[in-house]
Amino acid sequence: MFDFPWLTTIILLPIVAATAIPLIPDKEGTTLRWYGLGVAFTDFALMIYAFWHNYDFQSSAFQLVEKYSWIPQIGLNWSVAVDGLSMPLILLTGLINTLAVFAAWKVTTKPRLFYALMLVMYSAQIGVFVAQDLLLFFLMWEIELVPVYLLISIWGGEKRRYAATKFILYTAAASIFILVAGFAMAFSGDSVTFDMATLGMKEYPKAFELLVYVCFLIAFGVKLPIFPLHTWLPDAHGEAPAPGSMILAGVLLKMGGYALIRINVEMLPNAHVYFAPVLAILGVVNIVYGACCAFAQTNLKRRLAYSSVAHMGFVLIGIASYTELGISGAMLQMISHGLIAASLFFLSGVTYERTHTLMMDKMGGIAKVMPKTFALFTTAAMASLALPGMSGFVGELMVFLGIATSDVYSSSFKVVVVLLSAVGVILTPIYLLSMLREVFYGQQNEELVLDAVVLDVKPRELFITACLILPIIGIGFYPKVAMQTYDVKTMQVATHARQVLPVVAQQQPTSLYSLIFTAPTLASSEVPGLVNIAE
Repeated sequence: MFDFPWLTTIILLPIVAATAIPLIPDKEGTTLRWYGLGVAFTDFALMIYAFWHNYDFQSSAFQLVEKYSWIPQIGLNWSVAVDGLSMPLILLTGLINTLAVFAAWKVTTKPRLFYALMLVMYSAQIGVFVAQDLLLFFLMWEIELVPVYLLISIWGGEKRRYAATKFILYTAAASIFILVAGFAMAFSGDSVTFDMATLGMKEYPKAFELLVYVCFLIAFGVKLPIFPLHTWLPDAHGEAPAPGSMILAGVLLKMGGYALIRINVEMLPNAHVYFAPVLAILGVVNIVYGACCAFAQTNLKRRLAYSSVAHMGFVLIGIASYTELGISGAMLQMISHGLIAASLFFLSGVTYERTHTLMMDKMGGIAKVMPKTFALFTTAAMASLALPGMSGFVGELMVFLGIATSDVYSSSFKVVVVLLSAVGVILTPIYLLSMLREVFYGQQNEELVLDAVVLDVKPRELFITACLILPIIGIGFYPKVAMQTYDVKTMQVATHARQVLPVVAQQQPTSLYSLIFTAPTLASSEVPGLVNIAE
């Protein structure tokens, strides 16, 4: 029986369709818009069909596996598959990219190049989530960088070239660490392979594994982003066009979180024992620092960008928790933030089109003339500040419960992490509600020139926002809609990560952290045979 190559088709459809764009006869760009939207939607529909009919939600194994020898001389295989970590993020990628293409309806500058770049980026993002060959993973990771750079540098704001250059320097330099660490792992031991499953089963020397872990942490930390590797993000968001910001916040940041779980936790569990407390601390720093910086911003999109930095801190804490609940919460936080951030950045673009400014101190009182925009913006902001009934609340709550109930850390460490994270949770409503107040409430700025022709949201814009807000509310009231796609896998990841704790405890009688910190010592666990590393 012939098995249809669903994943290969889903990856290649957008990039192959992009090569046909120069051949499409179109002077005004109308045909290109419909073509781009049709390709994006078709790919999204293929994902839904393929997963609905061929994906088993009760299995933690890789599914829809496809493996072809590509360049055997260097050991590069076209090896793709999905599991609970990748499947929901692929669907998120399909939804946000399709809506981003629809959001770019008014792009008139070089439309052929614009839609071609959007489709190429679409393919590369999916490739990152399904790649099971480390070299293929690196290639997809790199291909995605070029379209983002061009989207910012050509269609961005006044400082677009600075923001685009900073983005490419940070991300390209970080990618070198993936290449170096990947080759080091591939050539370690008796056999040379880039297959990620095989690499995960290799035995590495302790110092070697720690060094490789650091390399991957730097590379993925730039993408996530982790403090202090985050400084490209506010500039990129501040200057990127609205569709670009939707994809940056909705998908690209999730690539970093996904890669941390897939590679750092699953493939390098022994090193993760030593770095998990560091991830928890960095997560707290992200939350508090991001919230404080967001409150200081007067540019609407830069405030939302720092908000993304803060929200990604919860992903780090969840990954570091060593509990199924915490890792599951990190996954839900990535899905939730993808939807919420995409809606906020799209609505900021809608507001910019009407007001021709992103400076909040130059706005004010526009709720009276843009009531629908105000209602949608408020709903998205409430989701971002984790209002109960919204997806953001469930994700953050699961992360808090995951780290608080973890039996791997000492009580004092858990108390510090939870309390400092709670400070960030308190700051989040402050900067988001003050944003709404500055933009929509009070007296309208007399110097503000509003677009009188098209003032409030159009049906197209309302449809795009509804496609993002409805799943936010749906997940908020019934989280199982999202959680059932990855629960079995996150349980396996947590179990796999915890299995190495007894081994490390026996090999390392004195914990590294007991010499440096007093808090992040690994305590006793329910896992049989686990002993306190600090003893």
